[in-house]
Amino acid sequence: MTALIARAKLTWYLEITGVRADGFHELRSEMVTLDFADRLEVEPDEDYLRLTTPDASIPLDGTNLVSRALQLVGRRAGVTIDKHIPSGGGLGGGSADAAAILRWAGGVSGVQALSLGGDVPFCQLGGRALVEGVGELLTPLAYEERKVTLMMPDFKVDTAACYRAYDELASGGSKPTGWNHLEPAARLVQPQLGRTLDWLRAEYSSAVHLAGSGSTMFLEGHLDVDRDVWDVAGPNCTLRFRQTTTTPREAL
Repeated sequence: MTALIARAKLTWYLEITGVRADGFHELRSEMVTLDFADRLEVEPDEDYLRLTTPDASIPLDGTNLVSRALQLVGRRAGVTIDKHIPSGGGLGGGSADAAAILRWAGGVSGVQALSLGGDVPFCQLGGRALVEGVGELLTPLAYEERKVTLMMPDFKVDTAACYRAYDELASGGSKPTGWNHLEPAARLVQPQLGRTLDWLRAEYSSAVHLAGSGSTMFLEGHLDVDRDVWDVAGPNCTLRFRQTTTTPREAL
C-alpha cells in the first residue's frame, strides 16, 4: 500500500488570450499548489476505487479521473480517496487526484496529462507556474510562500457554461478584462456567485478574487481569527473559510 498526497491548485489570475479553431480557449494564468490536499492509498494489482466518505457527485467508475489516469499509464491498482478538496469548487480536486496517480507511475508528458483535463498538467508539475495554451504549456516559476484564505460556498459553478457565456459576451463586444476574465461570465451563469462575491468584498476586502470559473473565492493573507477552518453565513449560502499557504514543488 502506497500513500499519496494530492494537493489542491489555485488559479491566481486568469486571462483568456484567444479561442482555437476547435473551440478550446487559450489561456494565460498563474497557478500554485496549496497546503490543502486529498489523500490517496494505492494498492497495486487490485481493482477498486472508493471514497472514505461517500459523495454522490463523484463517480466511482471508469469516468473518474483516477481510473482514467491508471488507464493512461497502463497500471492496475485499487485506490481509496480520502477527499478533502470540495468537488466542483474550482480547486482541481479530481485533477490533483489524477496527477498523484501519474506521479506514482513515473509521470507523463504535459500533452498526455492534458488528455485527462486542462488542470492535470499543472497538478502533475506542482509548485508555481505560468500556464498557457489550453493548460499544457508550463513555465515553472520561483516558489513564493503566500498565505491564502479560501472562501468556498455551498454551491457550484458549471465551467463549460462559463466559457459559453464568455464567448457570448465577447461576441457581443463586451470582452472581459482584469484579474479574472471569467468573472463576468461566472456571474451570469450563477447569479448567487455574483451576490456572494460582492458581499465578501464589502465585508472583508475589495481584493477578494474569484478562482478560475469558481465557485471558490480567495484573499491573499490570513484573517485575524484563532482557527484555520470555519463556516460563515453569507447571502443565502454558507461559506467554508480555510486558511492555508502555498507549497513548493518539492512538497508533492
